[in-house]
Amino acid sequence: MNIKPTLLIVEDEPSILRGLTDLFTFHGFEVDSEMDGKKGLNRAVEGQYTCIILDVMLPSMNGFEICNAIRQQSQVQPILMLTAKNTEEDIINGLTLGADDYVAKPFSASELILRVTALIRRSGLLSNDNKLNIGDHISICMQKLTGTSYGQEVRYTRREVTLLSYLNQQKSSVSRDELLREIWGYKSTEHIDTRTVDIHIAKIRKKIERDSKTPVHLVTLRGEGYQLFSAQS
Repeated sequence: MNIKPTLLIVEDEPSILRGLTDLFTFHGFEVDSEMDGKKGLNRAVEGQYTCIILDVMLPSMNGFEICNAIRQQSQVQPILMLTAKNTEEDIINGLTLGADDYVAKPFSASELILRVTALIRRSGLLSNDNKLNIGDHISICMQKLTGTSYGQEVRYTRREVTLLSYLNQQKSSVSRDELLREIWGYKSTEHIDTRTVDIHIAKIRKKIERDSKTPVHLVTLRGEGYQLFSAQS
């Protein structure tokens, strides 16, 4: 018997909340919802959800605060944030606080379903207690999303580890478009306007490089894309 994925939606606009609930229920999800930020946080930390969708603007506690509080308890809970259209500050803030992905309003139903299902699918990649070693000084536990880098303890987001794992499997550079398709789940990147890849690459470099401004592990190859050099030095 298949177990339905469980989803928590924290959204204070009644019409949007009803639409999202109907949409995900139709696609086979068990859906819980809250319209208040603090109640949403309580539900999030008390339950076990396959994914949590957070609006940014909420009464009593905003989506950023909820995301940050969830990350204090769990580094592996999949979180997707709904942001205002073209608000880059919201995007950067959410990703910095540990959100795995974001969707800008207004959004299409098909895109949101795609992004949530892709996020859930990616979460299953981190099986068992696999280790990823980068050079002599970086070790990452891909299940626990923790590791050490040059003697310092480091925490990673699920997306960061998935991105590093994918790059580690490639023998050559990987383009930005390929990463958007393979890691973020976009079927087409022709009309995608997002700095998501750039933001994640910059965050990862701060965690794995001695000097993030002159990277030696996660390198940009002009005109080609990104390549991870993980061989022992």
